[in-house]
Amino acid sequence: MKLTSNTMIKTRDITKVVNTSEGKLQILESISFDVKQGESVAIVGASGSGKSTLLGLLAGLDQVSSGEIFLDGQPLHELDEEERAGLRGEKVGFIFQSFMLVQSLTALENIMLPAEIAGLSDAKARAQEALEQVGLSHRAKHYPNQLSGGEQQRVAIARAFITRPKILFADEPTGNLDAANGEKVEKLLFNLNKEAGTTLILVTHDRQLAAHCDRQLNMSGGRLSAVQESAVEQRHVV
Repeated sequence: MKLTSNTMIKTRDITKVVNTSEGKLQILESISFDVKQGESVAIVGASGSGKSTLLGLLAGLDQVSSGEIFLDGQPLHELDEEERAGLRGEKVGFIFQSFMLVQSLTALENIMLPAEIAGLSDAKARAQEALEQVGLSHRAKHYPNQLSGGEQQRVAIARAFITRPKILFADEPTGNLDAANGEKVEKLLFNLNKEAGTTLILVTHDRQLAAHCDRQLNMSGGRLSAVQESAVEQRHVV
């Protein structure tokens, strides 16, 4: 399939089916859409609608049952687990709702980790810069259990950005935070994304957070049921 030069993500008729004790369960059905380079897209919907499953497929954390996903021109649907991991390390940042920080590492060390895995020689310098960007330079030597939920999420955001990924995925990035911390993290996420020119795909049930994105994809029952586009710039979804 030919991709246009500014297409970062392309999906065609992707499905996800899992086996359960009661038989096969269809989680996603016939999902098709494109995301442009630098675009921010929110996938919204109720719990159980399939939005987190879709995010995992787009990030290469799981494989489709059928269909095609192209990530920056690479066919994710044709890659094995090791190849998908390599592609994620090169192009993707991921922010988890539960933070997923390594408890035995300090804030600075947690942020350094993806850069070290990628073999970047300036991992520590990048991590120190990232900590400063998220306002946590004074917490560099603190461990996750010494940080508040808001601080842990800010560390997780810094970690996701450290390799300067082309694409950032965020799964309910404010889901475990109170309103005040959620607002701080929201501003930080979009400010950093704008500065880096990263393509942003986030999953959320928070309509206020979703409204900051260029476009919203509404999911229901494993399908993209509707599309709400930015009033500023209309974009076309195939």
